[in-house]
Amino acid sequence: MLAEHITTEYRIALPPWVGDELADVPDVVPDRGDRMRLVHRLADRNWREGNGGPFAALVAESETGRIVAVGVNVVLASGVSSGHAEVVALGLAQRRSGAWDLGGAGLPAHELVVNWRPCIQCYGATMWSGVRTLVVAGDGPELEEITTFDEGPLGSDWAEQFERRGIRVVRDVLREEALGVFRAYRAGVDAGGSTVYNARQGTTAGAALGTDASTTAGTTPGTTPGTTSGTTGAIA
Repeated sequence: MLAEHITTEYRIALPPWVGDELADVPDVVPDRGDRMRLVHRLADRNWREGNGGPFAALVAESETGRIVAVGVNVVLASGVSSGHAEVVALGLAQRRSGAWDLGGAGLPAHELVVNWRPCIQCYGATMWSGVRTLVVAGDGPELEEITTFDEGPLGSDWAEQFERRGIRVVRDVLREEALGVFRAYRAGVDAGGSTVYNARQGTTAGAALGTDASTTAGTTPGTTPGTTSGTTGAIA
């Protein structure tokens, strides 16, 4: 019978090494640039450890800089495609705060700090999380061009839609540092040591977008074809 075989739960957790990375980090990091530096540091180690892509995020109290939660991408480690850094950080912040709405009554204003503009999945997760500010290192096409991840069809008015809902967007915080992490990751992909986990990597992958995702890591304009299969479908 079906009830005997279905899976009834799954677990998303931070990898153990994150604790080591946070050992020297104070509870309060007042400077927004320093908060982004921590995100870059986690993102760079994350792909090197094999947990997922070069992505990290943190949730902090905007006024004080108190760090509430951090997240890294754990798609490869967990086998769950939704295990993106923003989703992990927001979920852990909500559990710590005891509230699904981080913008609820009696709570301080929270911000999400991410090392690039969210993909379409994390865009929705951020919008519904209750954060009052989104801080990104950058928001241009460079992430997809360098890494070959498909971030999804996010509209050009993505920031405006946040602002309309009372979520302030702060851009270009340590942008070049973010690009440096992505370039290091791409070098790892081209060397065969990292997996670009775009979806639908079977024989018909990429058909809808007119690409052959089974042969290269990506031929996005401005990049060199890599060695890991899959360029279309899922999001980073």
